Amino acid sequence: MKRIERIIPQPVAPGMVGDGFRVYNYIPGGGNIDGTDIPQERISPFLLLDFNAEIDFGPSDRVRGVDVHPHKGFETITIAYKGSVAHHDSAGNSGVVGPGDVQWMTAGSGILHKEYHEEEFSKKGGPFEMIQLWVNLRKQDKSVAPHYQTITRSQMGKVSVPGGEVNVIAGNFNGHQGPAQTYTPIHMYDIRLSKGGSVETSLPAKYNTALLLVEGSAEVNGVPASEHSFVLFANEGEDISIKASENAVILLLSGEPIDEPIVAYGPFVMNTQAEVIESIREAQAGKFGVLE
Repeated sequence: MKRIERIIPQPVAPGMVGDGFRVYNYIPGGGNIDGTDIPQERISPFLLLDFNAEIDFGPSDRVRGVDVHPHKGFETITIAYKGSVAHHDSAGNSGVVGPGDVQWMTAGSGILHKEYHEEEFSKKGGPFEMIQLWVNLRKQDKSVAPHYQTITRSQMGKVSVPGGEVNVIAGNFNGHQGPAQTYTPIHMYDIRLSKGGSVETSLPAKYNTALLLVEGSAEVNGVPASEHSFVLFANEGEDISIKASENAVILLLSGEPIDEPIVAYGPFVMNTQAEVIESIREAQAGKFGVLE
């Protein structure tokens, strides 16, 4: 079995991203009280994981969210569990990510973007639960044209397991392929288990692998993990066994590390400081387009 390197509890306090996302940061922060990060090489290609644990946003005539901001050199993946998020970008794209859906945005060579609570959801209010991931791109892929993959829950590979179901977002789960197209090998599963339900799978030992208990609790390779805890696996062994201690929703991530230098400054993730400076200048010069 894959050895569990450590189990990181829910961070002590959330932070706000804009005024619409109340998030706990697990990557790179790791939820540690002393502020130490998970070393980037231990979790590559994943750069960031922000978890908006379920919170009830009341009705509002003003749409909450994050205003216009740039991205370059990586991908953002938004996974919606409860509530709905709308988005627009400087290439004229727009859409809504609803419960169970995933938006996979490749920022690549640079784009302006904004995301916010979908208008009807804002008016009614209600439970809101989301994850946003940032995934790195290799140097050779950082200049690709920006594009999206809209992945609805119905499009995902669905695999029945004892007492539950696995929705395969990306990669391969026990012979079932997910729809997301990735630049480097990535496996990403949305796992739903009833109490006592279980799932078993195998992932390459050299891949960086972790899971988040979005809801509920479970035994992971025989070790108890509580709600909102983040389980980081060592790069040893391949087999993973999960048994739900109560109804559980779990996000499992695994990816081949990208062995390249990373220089990041906010929403710019490049290989050198000079490339970051160039990216900032491009954004300031309007090369990412215009978005109101």
